[in-house]
Amino acid sequence: MIRVLLVDDQPLIRSGFRALLDAEDDIEVVAEAGDGSEGVALARQHLPDVVLLDIRMPKVDGIEATRRIATDPDLGGVHVVVLTNYGLDEYVFDALRAGAAGFLVKDILPEDFLHAIRVAARGDALLAPSITRKLIDRYVTQPPHVRTAAALTHLTTREREAVTLVAHGLSNDEIAGRMVISPVTAKTHVNRAMTKLHARDRAQLVIIAYESGLIAPRGGGPAE
Repeated sequence: MIRVLLVDDQPLIRSGFRALLDAEDDIEVVAEAGDGSEGVALARQHLPDVVLLDIRMPKVDGIEATRRIATDPDLGGVHVVVLTNYGLDEYVFDALRAGAAGFLVKDILPEDFLHAIRVAARGDALLAPSITRKLIDRYVTQPPHVRTAAALTHLTTREREAVTLVAHGLSNDEIAGRMVISPVTAKTHVNRAMTKLHARDRAQLVIIAYESGLIAPRGGGPAE
């Protein structure tokens, strides 16, 4: 059973998401909150698998709430997915850097929304191909972040390859097929890279891959 916490300052939005989620046999909404501070408190109380978190709220917004959840050692198994009406903007980048596993636009189709919850619950990055393309474009005009690039020196060749494939949106099974290794070994490479790069989840690996220059934005492949 996937346990979900809904955090949005609009009751109508929360009730719509709740109705959709409660209709699924494998998903349970454990609580609702109307602002980020209450959401963090309920996350600590219920330890949900996924927190659906509106990015723009009064008092404590989604970015700060994400940061509080991501930095709480007791909430290591909680995956934050931010919700937005506005698509890819600075708020979304800030939320991803704060530790969000991904984000959804509120006009998402119901079937895609449910699939996204299940993807987030198993710990995969929630970045659609269109979003990944925009993420690439975001870094086209920016030089690699020196400190982030230096961190890559701690990775083995196989770990760097795994991070590159994660940044292209591949799952562990797909990475295994591309690298001709077992899914377990692929997961090990990804997890070790996350540990060495201090990345909370796969979404942050994607950010690191672009910020460090591991992915060349214009070519879409590993940096030369």
